Amino acid sequence: MKHGFVKVAAMTPKIRVADPAYNAKEICAGIGEACANGAKIIVFPELCLTGYTCGDLFLQELLLARTREALRKVTEATEGSDALVFVGLPLEKDCKLYNVAAVLQNGELLAFIPKRYVPSYAEFYETRHFAAGEERVQEILFDGQKVPFGMNILFAADVPCGLTVGCELCEDLWAPLPPAVMHAIAGATVIVNLSGSDETVGKDTYRRMLVGASSARQIAAYIYASAGEGESTQDLVFGGHNIIAENGVILAEAKRFEAENIYADIDVHRLRHERRRMSTYPSGDGGAYRIIPIHMEEEDTILSRTFSAQPFVPADRTQREKRCAEILAIQSYGLKKRYEHTGCKSAVVGVSGGLDSTLALLVTARAFDMLGLAREQITAVTMPCFGTTDRTYDNACRLARTLGATLREIDIREAVTVHFRDIGQEMERHDLTYENGQARERTQILMDLANSMGGLVIGTGDMSELALGWATYNGDHMSMYGVNAGVPKTLVRHLTQYCADTCESAELRGILLDVLDTPVSPELLPPVDGVISQRTEDLVGPYELHDFFLYYMLRCGFEPAKIYRIACRSFEGTYDKGVILKWLKTFYRRFFAQQFKRSCVPDGPKVGSVALSPRGDLRMPSDACAEIWLKQIEGL
Repeated sequence: MKHGFVKVAAMTPKIRVADPAYNAKEICAGIGEACANGAKIIVFPELCLTGYTCGDLFLQELLLARTREALRKVTEATEGSDALVFVGLPLEKDCKLYNVAAVLQNGELLAFIPKRYVPSYAEFYETRHFAAGEERVQEILFDGQKVPFGMNILFAADVPCGLTVGCELCEDLWAPLPPAVMHAIAGATVIVNLSGSDETVGKDTYRRMLVGASSARQIAAYIYASAGEGESTQDLVFGGHNIIAENGVILAEAKRFEAENIYADIDVHRLRHERRRMSTYPSGDGGAYRIIPIHMEEEDTILSRTFSAQPFVPADRTQREKRCAEILAIQSYGLKKRYEHTGCKSAVVGVSGGLDSTLALLVTARAFDMLGLAREQITAVTMPCFGTTDRTYDNACRLARTLGATLREIDIREAVTVHFRDIGQEMERHDLTYENGQARERTQILMDLANSMGGLVIGTGDMSELALGWATYNGDHMSMYGVNAGVPKTLVRHLTQYCADTCESAELRGILLDVLDTPVSPELLPPVDGVISQRTEDLVGPYELHDFFLYYMLRCGFEPAKIYRIACRSFEGTYDKGVILKWLKTFYRRFFAQQFKRSCVPDGPKVGSVALSPRGDLRMPSDACAEIWLKQIEGL
């Protein structure tokens, strides 16, 4: 359970109806398999010790007696294991039958959780046999042992990750106010559901939606184990549709009718982070609950879970294209509103032939189309200097002309040379002053041009550059509206590709594809033999790594050790561990040191769940200490 990962299982044994001894053997075998696979929470279906489809046989004393014996066998089978096991059975209390989950661990019977909502509609007639459970927790005698009985019971593990488990049964999930809601508010981070849901056409889609939505609403993990092979098919068929979800995402799902046991690694740390950051998530009174402490060894979970190497970019092409269209709409609508408010009729965009300025110009053109303004009122300014190459210069000029913007070229070599002379900067000293002097000269020109024509300077810098502070303070760091401020570099590339794929102009498509093929560079150092000599990713590291670090740090609240662990898994075969560790350290060092630049960035639209605006998502002091994060990295 290191880093908050807990392996869980949803099991569907092949049973015999009304044969508890046989079913107990199958359940014990399932427990053995799950424990061998490292599962710490193991969930079996509703009434699996007898079979869900026993009908009036549930009323037979002999069946109930044999079920109690079978439960003893299953309980004994858990001895020596710290896995928390949930098994369904009928249980008599005060001359009434209850549909319950028995909760077992290390040879002990910890509790009985009764089903709250007992259905009697359509194909269900459970009220014929079972009474509805109550929230109130009582103690009943089972084999001479006092055992807690009631819905309001949670199981809290003594591990640092904060694992707390609540339980509901089948129909409880379908009810307007499922028990899981109060369980989660009382502190449960994992909900288990023992189910006997039968299959009808289309029901699997609805069931999947319910499980996913419940996990999202509760910000919890949800383990759903359903009845399957061996149940009576007299009137119904059960498909064993097991599902494991986490905060709205389906982590694992069984193929129906194949008796498939499923496993997943849930991330309790991430669930707790989501609840912490969400101010509307209620803090309930756990006093109404019986909290049963359980011991679990804190082991290093062997992960089967995968993490996208590009978390900002959907892997599915259809979803990716939809995402790109949506982001472009957000960017252009944001800019459109700014123009409607200011009454400005012109725009100034510095174009370099690189990805960011290309995207900014494309967005500006879309916004002007929405406003009904002529694209000629967009002034695309190219400002060649010491590091400009023919390739980027040509692409910048061709892009502006193809989009119908007004192209203006202002060579800044002479102005920068005079400025360097004034401040005593030697031309041969290619240091930070040499680079930043060019960036600030360009920004001054853009600002003054915008003033002269009553327009706005459109910022081109992206979110990844802001995260690393890879911008010249009061240079390209500044604008009047930053359309790319919420877009990470890995997504800028896909947005540009999307524009290339969907544009109607073959010429524009060719330009965009060449821009995509050009190395990312600020072009502030002289080229070598006409070729770019300064590659950004050689200096600060691969943007795909930094975007990965940024997402899991801010969106998920992961610590550096955890980010390193999943990065090594996600980028295996692409970057070795030493390279990942090197750039992880760079990321944290720069992220903390460069906050002062983010504290005064221009307005710009948020497009995703991660943003760096000091007025929105990231309220971070500019002088925060990075020591504890960097020390953890040093220890890796």
